[in-house]
Amino acid sequence: MPAKKISPSEPLIDELIKHNVALEKVSLELLESMNKMTRRMDRMLSLFEEAAKNIERAEKLDEKPLAKQISDLVEQNKTIARGLILIERFVRDKTTIGFNPTNLQSKPLPKTELE
Repeated sequence: MPAKKISPSEPLIDELIKHNVALEKVSLELLESMNKMTRRMDRMLSLFEEAAKNIERAEKLDEKPLAKQISDLVEQNKTIARGLILIERFVRDKTTIGFNPTNLQSKPLPKTELE
């Protein structure tokens, strides 16, 4: 039998076929990932829609809307933050005064009436 003659382009064609098959596999994986992401986004959107309906229902039942409650909480947090800042400044001032080297020098005791 005569040996089959291999043209110089056959290895190139084989390589192109391998790359094309690999590219198709990657494309399928990407498509599957996109489908999964789309399903998850749909579920998340449904969750947000349901949450919005529940908030709306709760606001109708409650005399104080959620937005007002959140606003009140923000104001409370601001008040707490101001208080913490004042406490921090007070503590910082006291510790700075306490460690001042001029305060560490001995001072005579004040005289009392008994002396």
